Amino acid sequence: MSTRIAFLKGHGTENDFVIVPDPENALDLPPDTVAALCDRRAGIGGDGLLHVVRSAAHPEAKEMAAEAEWFMDYRNGDGSVAEMCGNGVRVFARYLQRAGHVSEGDIAVATRGGVKSVHIAKDGDITVGMGRALFPDGEVTVRVGGRSWPARNVNMGNPHAVAFVADLAHAGDLLTPPPFSPATAYPDGVNVEFVVDRGPRHVALRVHERGAGETRSCGTGACAVAVATARRDGADPAVTGTPATYTVDVPGGTLVITERPDGEIEMTGPAVIVAEGEIDDEWLKNALR
Repeated sequence: MSTRIAFLKGHGTENDFVIVPDPENALDLPPDTVAALCDRRAGIGGDGLLHVVRSAAHPEAKEMAAEAEWFMDYRNGDGSVAEMCGNGVRVFARYLQRAGHVSEGDIAVATRGGVKSVHIAKDGDITVGMGRALFPDGEVTVRVGGRSWPARNVNMGNPHAVAFVADLAHAGDLLTPPPFSPATAYPDGVNVEFVVDRGPRHVALRVHERGAGETRSCGTGACAVAVATARRDGADPAVTGTPATYTVDVPGGTLVITERPDGEIEMTGPAVIVAEGEIDDEWLKNALR
């Protein structure tokens, strides 16, 4: 590992990330290193880490290099690998713009959940084409304390369980993963969203993200909540031919989610770079002892 590693810090609706530019995939970032960097007291702090790599230089992204120059090698705050992070894609795109790799307009970003279409608007907001939602078969139940709720099983490239509740406080502290059943529904864990109504096509959520705990925002979770709410409301753009747009309040801000008749889901929201610097090699060595 080099003696100095450049980093930036950014967030999207307060879902925050350590950003590590590494175009040629030269850095070794094992789980314990990622977890140390994301530690909020002893490290830089973040819900996850965005490893910025050229697609052609990463074995998991080489096949996408013709479509997207850049690969978002995303890691959860505990160091585990994740398929996709919606807020992370927006912050990833903002970094590429700041670094001069891209400009306003349309770009493509490779992820483990496939190539995502991204639009950087002049007003600063970033829209991400999040792909289509899948609704795996089977009933799911989530529990917190003595309460339980049926949950809609939604896959946005990563798994989600969406539960509609009377009060967001019923979700508890969300520090540990809410139990779910059947256990076979999510063999690799799940993001759990608790949702309340705020008004017509307007909802609010709290979320436990696997590998991170409760976060201030979750982009794929907001998309899962929007489509689950639309189906609950009897809205299916594929049937009606009319897009369905929902405003989704997250603890860190607001996202706007639109499901188009072709099934594509678009997420629009802010992305901010907060700071940049270098990781001290001596600190990193000590942190990993």
